[in-house]
Amino acid sequence: MEKLIITVATTGAVTSRNEHPGLPLHPEEIADAVYEAYEAGASVAHVHVRDDEGNPSMSLEKFAKTVELIRARCDIILNLTTSGGRGLPLTDEDRFAHLVLKPEICSMDCGSINFGNRIFENSPTFLRKLGEATLKANVKPEIEVFDTAMLTNAIALAEEGLILNPLHVQFVLGVRGGMQGTPKNLLFLVENLPQNATWSVIGIGKAHLPLATMAIHMGGHVRVGFEDNVVYRKRQLAESNAQFVKRVVRLAEEFERPIATAAEARHILNLKPHA
Repeated sequence: MEKLIITVATTGAVTSRNEHPGLPLHPEEIADAVYEAYEAGASVAHVHVRDDEGNPSMSLEKFAKTVELIRARCDIILNLTTSGGRGLPLTDEDRFAHLVLKPEICSMDCGSINFGNRIFENSPTFLRKLGEATLKANVKPEIEVFDTAMLTNAIALAEEGLILNPLHVQFVLGVRGGMQGTPKNLLFLVENLPQNATWSVIGIGKAHLPLATMAIHMGGHVRVGFEDNVVYRKRQLAESNAQFVKRVVRLAEEFERPIATAAEARHILNLKPHA
């Protein structure tokens, strides 16, 4: 079984400081949280940025500063979001302008979905543009799958040559509007993966711990962090993003599954060596 890749998602676009007063918002705070998680065992950082008021942002300046601060401290794999934030007036190109920063991975949400009370739109046109941009920038897309159709869409894009095989798929389960975070749903999705694909899982809220445990046992990988969950156990806020990482490390030790370093994660995900 491959070593376990742990991704940390420190901030996201939805979580607020009303939900957790320690949510990292500014580049320095995000870099600190990423480094702490890296020291705890994370080998990938999924990065969102916020504006000066703490609102979701796709500011190239904020991404550049955050990336610079993280790269100065560690060799963690950077995975930059292309989600566009919540309702920001962005063009398709605005959502992947930060690929000029040369992250090794970026997110690719392979379809539109009702996301809580809003529509998270990812049109076929946008996905083809993003696919072409990732090929040009030599960035590996992380295929975000909220329901079965998104996996089907990703496979179709790969057949068009807009995503290179082997795919890396991140199952996002438990979002209101997407597939529920149940063991049965995770098993179904994994069974429908294309050959040689790698996969990871995000369990939103209370689904986080059961699905993380399943992924460790099944040979998948795990994402944790304040983007997906701020509660460590019932009625107890997590102390930090790193606390979630440390728990996954402990669980993996019980399953006798070693944790991947950033260099080892690059090999597993077919990335080029970090410069």
